[in-house]
Amino acid sequence: YSSETRSRRWCDPSVSLFREYLRLRTVHPEPDYDAALKFLDRMASELGLPVVKVEEHWKYDPFAAFKDADGNIYARGTQDMKCVTIQYIEAIRRLKAKGQTFARTTHLMFVPDEEVGGHKGMEMFINHPEFKNLNVGFALDEGLANPGEAFTVFYGERNPWWLTVRCPGSPGHGSRFVENTAAEKLRSVINSFLDFREKEKHRLNTSECFTLGDVTTVNMTMLNGGVAYNVIPAEMDVSFDMRIPPAVNLQEFEEQIKRWCREAGEDVTYEFAQKHMNQTVTSTDESDPWWHAFSCTCKSLNMTLKKEIFPAATDSRFIRAVGLPAIGFSPMNHTPILLHDHNEYLNEQVFLRGIQVYEKLVPALASIPPQPGEE
Repeated sequence: YSSETRSRRWCDPSVSLFREYLRLRTVHPEPDYDAALKFLDRMASELGLPVVKVEEHWKYDPFAAFKDADGNIYARGTQDMKCVTIQYIEAIRRLKAKGQTFARTTHLMFVPDEEVGGHKGMEMFINHPEFKNLNVGFALDEGLANPGEAFTVFYGERNPWWLTVRCPGSPGHGSRFVENTAAEKLRSVINSFLDFREKEKHRLNTSECFTLGDVTTVNMTMLNGGVAYNVIPAEMDVSFDMRIPPAVNLQEFEEQIKRWCREAGEDVTYEFAQKHMNQTVTSTDESDPWWHAFSCTCKSLNMTLKKEIFPAATDSRFIRAVGLPAIGFSPMNHTPILLHDHNEYLNEQVFLRGIQVYEKLVPALASIPPQPGEE
């Protein structure tokens, strides 16, 4: 064989190792870091070296469902809301094992995309003939944990408004005092929105009666504009996430936004990415049969209920928008609120008790006789 042929057939082990490592796809936007970690673990083992992994935020792999000595189960979805899914299923399993039947049919409904607005999930399904055929009278949906003894119950939620304000202006060179710039208008817009934010924050912090769901939150989430350091841009945009309580007049609130834009300068406009307008809430009056059944069942289990407006958005808003009552409820007390947070966890005993709660709630709600207007 020639030397060239021999070099092709034989490869230095170091080169082979180098090529193996290069084959791992660690590029963004979807880097395979797990494969890289396994490779480096193997190298450490071969070399007889210890391995120390410094990982921020999560104590454990967020998809390992690790259970610690205290029974706390750490994983993404423990609170939001895979817990409720399994609690529903297990409660139904137990009721079926007892051979129990009720006046009403109980449907377990699982839809996608709630975290990204629900537009291809519940919002679409609510208008589908299949949903109408279910003949729904009442719905249970997700809630939140409560760090204290009480269980939080949500009878309504704030309206999510996502909007972008566009500020056009005079372009020019960065060395000049150009009049009527986009940045000047942008500053006025930002000040108006964030000044309002401070007022609402003050209302929340100075009233013992208010929860987060009772005030309007405003958060600046995106800024866009500019092409170079020395070029004054012809347009700059700013985006806000606003959550508006049911008690706020939405028409008046939008008029306020229009006024802020006019005050900022000529041709300042805004457009919505999301604008939910329905402000329907579910009755929590004891004369309401659904609420009465829900609250009485919880009282029989020695549960203290705390009624609130949900501070964010759930699929319940689509259900309420078509005139159906819906309660947001996740039976998690003595639990810090950690949805979307690092180290999200739920204690196994809290989880198991939740099954018992639904095992009582489902029969109570499914036994309510036909109400006026129901088919």
